[in-house]
Amino acid sequence: MSETRPLTILCISSYEKGQEFLRTCKAMGCRVLLLTVEKLRDAHWPRESIDEIFFMPEELPLEHLIFTVSYMARSQAIDRIVALDEFDMENVSALREHLRIPGMGLTTVRYFRDKLAMRARAQEAGLLVPEFVHVLNYGHLRDFMSRVPHPWLLKPRSQASGIGMKKIATAAQLWPWLDQLGDQQSFYLLEQFVPGAVFHVDGIVSERQVVFAEAHGYGAPPLDVSHQGGVFTTRTLPRDAADAKSLRKINSELIQALGLLRGVTHAEFLKSHADGKFYFIEIAARVGGAYIAEVVEAATHINLWREWARLEVAAGKQPYQLPPARHDYAGVIVSLARQEHPDTSAYNDPEIIYRVSKYHHAGFVLKSTHAERVEHLLDSYAARFRHDFLATQPVPEKPTS
Repeated sequence: MSETRPLTILCISSYEKGQEFLRTCKAMGCRVLLLTVEKLRDAHWPRESIDEIFFMPEELPLEHLIFTVSYMARSQAIDRIVALDEFDMENVSALREHLRIPGMGLTTVRYFRDKLAMRARAQEAGLLVPEFVHVLNYGHLRDFMSRVPHPWLLKPRSQASGIGMKKIATAAQLWPWLDQLGDQQSFYLLEQFVPGAVFHVDGIVSERQVVFAEAHGYGAPPLDVSHQGGVFTTRTLPRDAADAKSLRKINSELIQALGLLRGVTHAEFLKSHADGKFYFIEIAARVGGAYIAEVVEAATHINLWREWARLEVAAGKQPYQLPPARHDYAGVIVSLARQEHPDTSAYNDPEIIYRVSKYHHAGFVLKSTHAERVEHLLDSYAARFRHDFLATQPVPEKPTS
């Protein structure tokens, strides 16, 4: 912190999230600014921890965002700029470079937003990835489809949660989709579909070292849940299990290869049914969504939003010390619900520590000292949710807040 003024941190988000990040920055003595979209004017922001809130239209062009923040900077020095959501990361990196503010720049952020860039770099580092090809040269596409067994996944390079993704069964099915994409084709990749179980590792990185990492296993693969409908679950893996150890090791190798200096990460991996090996799927330099942060905190007492704020404020100028971690186990179950406000009172096990109150959603965060208990409850609840609550809707082509 400056001896003459508090450090000023500008947080930018097009989605309602990161409240604990904002609170932590304020508690550390920062001056906290928030720039968010107009439709979130009345969202549940921790206004007591925010010095000024500014509003912008949705999908504000980068040039106009630069104009806006540069105008703000005329009357106040801005020391840090942070994107609270993944979809704002590239714009925030461009802002940092334009204003010469410390933090992740555009080159590094590509490895955590661009599925093509992250796969290519991971492959160069010797990590396994499903076979893929850039949707660019048609000769390369034809060669890929002749070599790699179908089905394939047509993926946008910079989306998340299965948004905009298509499963392609035959070569003949691909070309009409590319015709629809037109000049947007080069923003996609085509990837081998590898059946398997999907896992994620959520961690903290300080000065290029992974100082905290928790391995988790999804129930149904998230792609199946988002595209076919279903109940979302994930849980802490037994920490001494072979899968958890392998995932933590691969995650650490991945972070080293991608060059993240400091921050939080959410990485996804697939364990192939065919060969039992782990394949890298994607990574983001953000806190995981779908109540994953709550699962991590329930199991370990480590709040990823809070620790991310500490890392951003310190910027490597002071040694980072991870708080003492517990070693319990936790999980989450959540689904779309037919009811506006579903009645979950029949679910009354003492392991339930948090109930999702979101409109047209049902869900819980669970906690236990035993991994097996969490897994058993999630499996039994998933079957009950399908009968009691489950509703489905098509996956959106674009992200929605």
